[in-house]
Amino acid sequence: MWHSLTWEATSVCRSVRRCVTARGPERYTTVQSLKTAGAALVAWALAGWWWDAPMALLAPWTALFLVQSTVYRSLLSALQQFVVVVAGTLLAAGGGVLLQNTMAAMAVVLPLTVLLGNYTRFGSQGLYAPTAALFVLVYESYAGFDILHRLLETLLGATIGVCVNALVLPPVHTDRVRRLRSQLPRDCATLLHEVADGIEGVYDDGRVRGWYDRALRLTDVVAELRDARRWSDESFRFNPGHKLRRTVVPPPSADWDLTWDRITEHIRAAIRTLNDATTLPDCVPGILSPLLRSAGDVLDPGSADDRDRALNEMTAAHRRLTAVLADGRYETTPALGALALDTQRLLDDLTTFADARDVPQLRHQA
Repeated sequence: MWHSLTWEATSVCRSVRRCVTARGPERYTTVQSLKTAGAALVAWALAGWWWDAPMALLAPWTALFLVQSTVYRSLLSALQQFVVVVAGTLLAAGGGVLLQNTMAAMAVVLPLTVLLGNYTRFGSQGLYAPTAALFVLVYESYAGFDILHRLLETLLGATIGVCVNALVLPPVHTDRVRRLRSQLPRDCATLLHEVADGIEGVYDDGRVRGWYDRALRLTDVVAELRDARRWSDESFRFNPGHKLRRTVVPPPSADWDLTWDRITEHIRAAIRTLNDATTLPDCVPGILSPLLRSAGDVLDPGSADDRDRALNEMTAAHRRLTAVLADGRYETTPALGALALDTQRLLDDLTTFADARDVPQLRHQA
């Protein structure tokens, strides 16, 4: 118990330190949290203190939930929430006026508003349809004046939440894209070097499966990169940050994302072939090892200056591998043919990678 508390306290202190000293998720979370609290305070100051509105709580309550992770999402959530609040409020007011009984009105209105809230176009904001209906029915506020105030205060809170998110350090999500683009070549190179060192020695099925699991995780990183790219693109939509003179570092180009998809797939395929292979000619490990080591050197951000040399060495090693495939002294097996094909595809994409002008810049983005 004491160990868990100590670990938790250490983690919190580490997060606080990172929030103060460096950009990252900790600082982003802190900024967004302060903006959320600030939006609620501004909404209350206007609705409760200055306007003295009869239902002032609705303004800060709405503002709290509309400081979203992107400006676009704030705008979309504001529109969704206002529509469902209007619908829930009007349905509840109509049910209360017609039935003149709170319990009966709830029995009729709540199923309708819950169904409305589950409409996929409303997303997570659909919950506010039955919530708005409950507020109306519980407090029996059916009069036109009360309904108008509810809608105006909801609109005020939504406007404040969106404006705070858009005008005060509007969120931009590019760091994750840069981090993953820096991580991919480093992780690929590390795995290729480890496989190259391992296949020349004694290795068993368990070790190859471990390599394969790591290769699968590389393809997961590519999937994360695609998700981060979508998140980054969304964060620039309707974002006035550049017009407010905020310095926003653009994410790395998406031109080579597809190449990374292919590279990680070829690495995975080659290791899977090694895992499935039952027999290989005795000379193949001695050829495959320098081939994979050179492939790792091409991808290694720390070896960018030697990339052409590594690519030439990989090409020469692949020629030796295909020569074994064509040599009648060795038995041609499906595994040997698959390895030649997988490494040829990897070589083709690494040639494209090495020719890319922006590849050396990845070393400075780590």
